[in-house]
Amino acid sequence: MPQSIATPIALTIAGSDSGGGAGIQADLKTFSALGVFGCSAIASLTAQNTLGVQGVLPIAPAFVQQQIHSVLSDIHVGAIKTGMLATADIIAAVAESLRAYPQIPFVLDPVMVATSGDRLLEEDAIQTLIEKLLPLATVITPNLHEAAVLLNTSAAQNLAQMQSQGEKIIALGARAVLMKGGHTDGDKATDLLITAAGVDAFSAPRLHTKNTHGTGCTLASAIAAGLAKRLSLSDSVSQAKEYLHQSLMHSEKLHIGQGAGPVHHFYKFYP
Repeated sequence: MPQSIATPIALTIAGSDSGGGAGIQADLKTFSALGVFGCSAIASLTAQNTLGVQGVLPIAPAFVQQQIHSVLSDIHVGAIKTGMLATADIIAAVAESLRAYPQIPFVLDPVMVATSGDRLLEEDAIQTLIEKLLPLATVITPNLHEAAVLLNTSAAQNLAQMQSQGEKIIALGARAVLMKGGHTDGDKATDLLITAAGVDAFSAPRLHTKNTHGTGCTLASAIAAGLAKRLSLSDSVSQAKEYLHQSLMHSEKLHIGQGAGPVHHFYKFYP
């Protein structure tokens, strides 16, 4: 009989976006688009659309843990991704759960502020994220504003500053950092993958579109999808960068909401 091929599976632990463009919804769409089966543990609910976040309801930390345990005790997950965790107690609960699975690659997206500007992480939760969750991650994927919050400094303005801040996040205990350069100026958007071995740059032409809702979730989930398929971290980042670029490039084909619309996760499958 032919040998069966394992199904690549990823788990997202994040918040639900009722508008469908970010959070758990974006993560599961990304996994599916990249050929990975998606599981989820919902850490918070949001009332949210393309115009902003109207409400946030955190889930009880013990129930977040129960969801994680239910999935990981039964299903062979190849990668884990976290997004919006909202409170210090939820972050601590997730960290406690993930410490039991050090063998599973883990992508930490330190979601703090929505595209609309609405805050998604309580102030007292930042230190808990740094102390308890960051050291567990295979890679952390901050944008420039998130990196600045983690380091209590101003946002990087160029590649040299991005590298310097990434190295400081490594010093906090991270194994690898993807410094996302989408908020810099110039014709190209360049991300820097910083590890103990050095720095790799990933660039794509800058696209001008209002449909940017969920870009951070999508990139981190695409990296997790690559890791679930047993790609190297560098190859996972490269694949994710290309997938996000194409999703942004095709986003104008979607007409959703009155504000910042989502990227086109399924651009390969329907126009």
